[in-house]
Amino acid sequence: MRITPRTIALSIALIAAATLAGAWGFEWAGFRACELCYLQRKPYYAAIALGLATAFAPARATKAGLALLALLFLVSLGLGIYHSGVEWGAWAGPTTCTGAGGPAGSVGDMMKQLETFEVVRCDQPALRILGLSLAGWNAILSSALAALAAAGVKRA
Repeated sequence: MRITPRTIALSIALIAAATLAGAWGFEWAGFRACELCYLQRKPYYAAIALGLATAFAPARATKAGLALLALLFLVSLGLGIYHSGVEWGAWAGPTTCTGAGGPAGSVGDMMKQLETFEVVRCDQPALRILGLSLAGWNAILSSALAALAAAGVKRA
């Protein structure tokens, strides 16, 4: 069986969907996602739509679609590296998920904020698998998907 650029695009869409399903499964199991985790999912959502569009688009659009997929996963790789660095303490993360919320007007306002506001910390991974957080695994998967899309560009 010959692997075509369209097959590669469809495979990327399916892998992206499976990855998101895995992330939702971890959440269902009680591992809470932070703001950066949600941000890292956005390229996967886009990859499902772009991968399907590329797989079923006219042949002349296949190469461009695969190039966009490669670029999308390079961005995802950068997000995964950034989040992993925050988790390992290599650099500071966004204040919205590495500290408390904004200033309160009074003690009563602060108490109300504390009752309703909960931060899932970006600098503390909920889970590590073989020493890597899910952000680290995202970086690895993103680099593989970027390489797969680039290989599809070469074949197109």
